[in-house]
Amino acid sequence: MSNIGRVIVAVSGGVDSAVAALFLKRKGFDVVGVFMENWDVTDEMGICSVAQDAEDAQWVCSRLDIPFHHVSFVKEYWHEVFCLLKDYGSGYTPNPDILCNRQIKFDTFYRYAKDKMDANAIATGHYARTTFGSFLENYDPVAGVHLLKPVDLFKDQTFFLSQVPQMPLQRTMFPLGNLTKNQVRRIACEHEMYHIVKKKESRGICFIGSRNFRNFISEYLVDKPGNFRDIDNGHIVGKHSGIHQWTIGQRCRIGGQVKPYFVARKDPKSDDILVASGTNHPSLFIQFFFAAESHWIHSVPEPLMLEGIFECEFRFQHTKPLVKCTLVAMADNQVLVKLVRPLRAITLGQYAVFYKGKECLGSARITLLGPSLQSLGHGEQNGCLVRGIVYDSAVHTVDVRG
Repeated sequence: MSNIGRVIVAVSGGVDSAVAALFLKRKGFDVVGVFMENWDVTDEMGICSVAQDAEDAQWVCSRLDIPFHHVSFVKEYWHEVFCLLKDYGSGYTPNPDILCNRQIKFDTFYRYAKDKMDANAIATGHYARTTFGSFLENYDPVAGVHLLKPVDLFKDQTFFLSQVPQMPLQRTMFPLGNLTKNQVRRIACEHEMYHIVKKKESRGICFIGSRNFRNFISEYLVDKPGNFRDIDNGHIVGKHSGIHQWTIGQRCRIGGQVKPYFVARKDPKSDDILVASGTNHPSLFIQFFFAAESHWIHSVPEPLMLEGIFECEFRFQHTKPLVKCTLVAMADNQVLVKLVRPLRAITLGQYAVFYKGKECLGSARITLLGPSLQSLGHGEQNGCLVRGIVYDSAVHTVDVRG
């Protein structure tokens, strides 16, 4: 893409966005740094990290001699992302980081850069690549853009970009896509940004950081106490303060047990949590599920569109290895996802993210789980496969045979 001119880079106060801005400046673009304030509440220690992050972002822009702007998207964030808290109370575990990218960074921020700042492109410090190149050098709006894994697979952030719309992605630069994290740190040190390099990397849910999640969520949802029930015998083995504080696969600190208990199912109607004894309990493993609201970054995979079946790879947690799967097209933009082997703690409300080779294809929200290994009569999970899961692609029906 020639004559790009102005590029608005999202500066967070961290090393990744700092080096991304540095590269843009080196390339000769008209670079402007924008710090997005999406959250403005202090934590339980009385600390608001936003102020420090904004100060660090401004320091980076000053050092690089580029303009700095501080904008508030708190209202938009609350309306578009934070309102998902109701899902926690319904037994779901949503992914705010994926939604933040879709609704804020690649919608609100993108439109702000284009309409308010007269920019031709935006840039972020994500570890990702596209077929348009790190600086849109291969820009081709007719062909459309594909989202690709970065060179540093350990830092791969395409998972969090799996709901990004096509048009904003066409105008997005990822300057770090061909670098490793170690290279980024070294470049920052070479430019004497030691303060930023030493800064602790942000972790945790995008809007609460490293805060205690249980304390945080209880500030916004009413605690509804319930029972921990053993999934094998129905016996009450403990009490909890609310299903919104727990997620599938999480360890429960219930004393006096031979094996530790883990969350297997949540019942919003009774407020009971069914718990399984042992981390490899068969109730924690499933091999197929349904996902809705499918979002394909470039286009629907051709085999899925024409034949109703498509083989690819899947993950629902960004740190987990990819697992081979088969997708079956269902009505209303849903897909049936059949995994090559059972996986532990697949969770309602999370996103199933799909890959083929180096490409991140898109994602769909997990809305219905198939039967667990326990339901299918298996003992403790030890690598066995669920038996007899058959689907008919012609009529899109599923038959689970014991």
